[in-house]
Amino acid sequence: MTWGIPTPAFLTLHVVLSLIGIATGLMVVFGMLTRRRLAGWTAAFLLTTTLTSVTGFPLAPFGFDPPRAIGVISLVLLAAAIGALYIFHLSGAWRWIYIGTAVAALYLNMFVAVVQAFQKISFLQALAATQSEYPFLLAQVVVLAALVVLGILAVLRFHPAGASPGSRRA
Repeated sequence: MTWGIPTPAFLTLHVVLSLIGIATGLMVVFGMLTRRRLAGWTAAFLLTTTLTSVTGFPLAPFGFDPPRAIGVISLVLLAAAIGALYIFHLSGAWRWIYIGTAVAALYLNMFVAVVQAFQKISFLQALAATQSEYPFLLAQVVVLAALVVLGILAVLRFHPAGASPGSRRA
């Protein structure tokens, strides 16, 4: 049992939250690239990605390990993104802080998804049994490069109404 839920069901919930977080995060980035603030998609992304990080902590193995370090980093990034969006309304530097932290949180979720895919999907396991082989490294580099490029483009393109430099919406 994990938090009163059978552990297999809890793990399924964690994975579903993660996949929803990735899908909604990609929609949010698409919105940024098309100069639109997709409020519903954004709220869903921030909520599910936060819940993904939170629900990862009670899963075995226990102790502070790389997955939990990623969870802590993700929660810090998400706190900054949430604050930039909902408290500071993307004014001034908070616009690019929001974009950078949201895209970085999406990247961490996708990084873990790639790790899990190479651990759980048999044909990927065969390509990179120890996750130090070229296919695994290539997959991670492609994900990182894609999100860096998307993040830079989002900073250049996403300027929602009311988030001009120096302005502050109440």
